Amino acid sequence: MNKPLPDVQEEEAQQLAEAIAEAASEEFLQLARQLVAAGCSPFGKTEFTIRDILLKVGAKAYQQHLEQKKTAMKAPV
Repeated sequence: MNKPLPDVQEEEAQQLAEAIAEAASEEFLQLARQLVAAGCSPFGKTEFTIRDILLKVGAKAYQQHLEQKKTAMKAPV
């Protein structure tokens, strides 16, 4: 994104980034372990494992964003 966000949205983006980082901290650790274990050849099986980990991070990012947008609604009577 090239345009800066308005202040209110920037604050929301910062909060969301923190929530995503916290929710995906285990995945980031798995990612780091995979890269360290792969040494100088992070391709092949490692590449696919990393992709799978990053897809989980993406899913958690969506989950965090949607949880912030949910409104409290009661079930129909």
